[in-house]
Formats: sequence, structure tokens, C-alpha cells
Amino acid sequence: MSTRSLITVLLAIIVFLTTPLAATPKVRVKDLASVEGVRSNPLIGYGLVVGLKGTGDGTQAEFTVQSLANTLLRNGVSVPQSAIRVKNVAAVMVTVELPPFVRAGQRLDVQVASIGDAKSLQGGMLLMTPLNGPDGKTYAVAQGAVSIGGAFLGGGGGNSVQKNHPTAGRIPSGAIIERQVPQALNQLGELRLLLREPDFATAARLAEAINQRFGFELARAEDAVGVRLNPTASLAANTVELLADVQEIEVVPDTIAKIIINEKTGTVVMGHDVRISTVALAHGNLTVEVITRKDIAPPGPFSDGQATVVPQTEVSTREGPNSVITLQEGVTVSDVVETLNDLGVSARDMIAIFQAMRAAGALYAEIVSL
Repeated sequence: MSTRSLITVLLAIIVFLTTPLAATPKVRVKDLASVEGVRSNPLIGYGLVVGLKGTGDGTQAEFTVQSLANTLLRNGVSVPQSAIRVKNVAAVMVTVELPPFVRAGQRLDVQVASIGDAKSLQGGMLLMTPLNGPDGKTYAVAQGAVSIGGAFLGGGGGNSVQKNHPTAGRIPSGAIIERQVPQALNQLGELRLLLREPDFATAARLAEAINQRFGFELARAEDAVGVRLNPTASLAANTVELLADVQEIEVVPDTIAKIIINEKTGTVVMGHDVRISTVALAHGNLTVEVITRKDIAPPGPFSDGQATVVPQTEVSTREGPNSVITLQEGVTVSDVVETLNDLGVSARDMIAIFQAMRAAGALYAEIVSL
């Protein structure tokens, strides 16, 4: 597929995605907001991964040698640190997110990442590692075989092949919960819903939908994020059923106009509610072409020399005709994309054009760069 055809297909997809729908879909409350105080807690621990095939930490990672010596000492083996010369061990940091309402005995997936100079954690096994919370208490214990999403292959002569990140991996169901975080929803006299995307209109619509569902003023929007619930005594007695009913309510969310751009990959994502004012737009193409030819220079007469290759480089530039268009006030982003498509604008050029329109005050949308 040619570059022109590829650009046409990409812009056609953008036009399809940004075309206004007949009606804005409704979204469940559970997909818009979370309950205040109901959140996960990060856990962290320091451990050792053993069983590596010579891809562990070197002798420069003194903390690995010290940790291995302490581990052996706890198991009744006394070895001086100076005598330890193993490359099958790597020091790692172990992390996990402790979800709310978990109970002792449940299992969670853990993330493992090397902190030394190990080349790969492939084939390794994490030794028993306590996982502590911000309060210093141990909430889980991790252990198990490390699964990585990459590979590292080393060959003779210093040649090696690396795919993805072999120094980080995970252990499915590798952590056992030993202590739970207390959550007493029924003891909370007041509940609050927190919008994941702050918006005054969405908060007001959320409170109105909840009040219509229950038939009285149960909810009240406090600001662009919080919606407070004041349940009656009968509803407060069973908070779980109350939140289950509230989270199934559907609301039409309201969002601000945004354009998400990623200059590294040339990705542009736009909403259909982006508007522009009257603006003139000029676009020109400048092509720089570099051609290198390899000419053969024969050896001089009466000489035993060999023919040599002489590179000849030619640089030429050409600039396409400038195109000036005028976009009238009130047009949608779909109209802009269609017009830019007629000009043959690439995705990266489109990013520069939108940034220039935003700087000129003609684009009514927030531009977010990734």
C-alpha cells in the first residue's frame, strides 16, 4: 500500500470515529465514579530470585552478595561474603496492589523487577519475600516462579539478542494475603462518589439520576468530583445493596473537547465535539531527495592497483504548490479532517496544524500531548 493510500485510510478511520452519533450513549455509574475510601493499597518488598543460568547480578552488586549471605545464615550455612561468587542470583523489588475487601488466604499476582545488573530473570524463582505496606506491616508474602515477557540470548564473541524487557516479570498468584485492610462500609453514615473525570455537568446529572431512581433527594453534587449520598436509616443498614443499585444507574456523561496527540507515533485521537472558528490554513510540501550512486574508478595505467568504489551523492529539493483553505466558524472536526485529507496531509502534519490552530485561538479544544 502506498503512503498516500495509507494516509487516506487512516484519515478515513479518524472521520468515522469522530462522526457525531445519533445519541450520546449512557454510561453506568460504576464506570464513571468510585466510592470514596474504597481503594487499593500498594505493597512492596525486597527479595532474591535464584535459579538463573548465569544471568544474575555480578560481584559489583554488593547488596545481592550480602542478601544471599544473610539468607544462607538463616538456614544454618555460614559463608563469608568474600567467598560468594555466584551469578545465578538476582536482587529484585517485588510490588503488588492490595485490592479492597480482600481476605487472608487469597492470592494475588505480583510484579518483579531487577535492581542490580542482572541480564535476565528467565527461569528464576523468587524466594519467600514479605510484602509491606506504608505502615511497615506485612500484608502478604510472595514466592514462586518468575514469568517474563521477553528473552535474552547470549552467544560467543559477546553477541547477544534481547527481546522486550527480560529483567522484569510477574508471578501469577504468587502472593498470599496474610493481613486484610479493615473496610466497614456499614459503619459509614455518609457515602461519597468520586468522578474519575471531574466535570460539573456530569456530577449534576449523576445526582439527578440517583434522586430520580430512589424518589427522594438521596444525592447532592458537592463539586466537579464529589457526589454525596445521605441514605436513610433503612438504606444505611445495608450499604452494599445501596451501592449496588446506585452503580447500575445509567448517566449521560459530559466531557470537554480534547485532542490527544502522540508525535512519536503520529497518533491523533479527537472527539466529535471539537469546534473551530474562522481560520485560514496554508499547507505546503517540501521534499528533500538524496540519491547516492556508486561509480567504479579503474586503476591507473601501468599499475597493479585495484578498482575502487567512489560514491557520488546528489541532493535535490522540490516544493509542492501551497494550498490555502478557509475553514468557517462552527465546523466540526470531521469537516477539518475531510479538508485536510483532500490536501494529502499526513498524521504528523495534522498534529502541527492543530497545534498552530490552538495557538491562534481558532481551535476550541484541549490538546493533550503524550
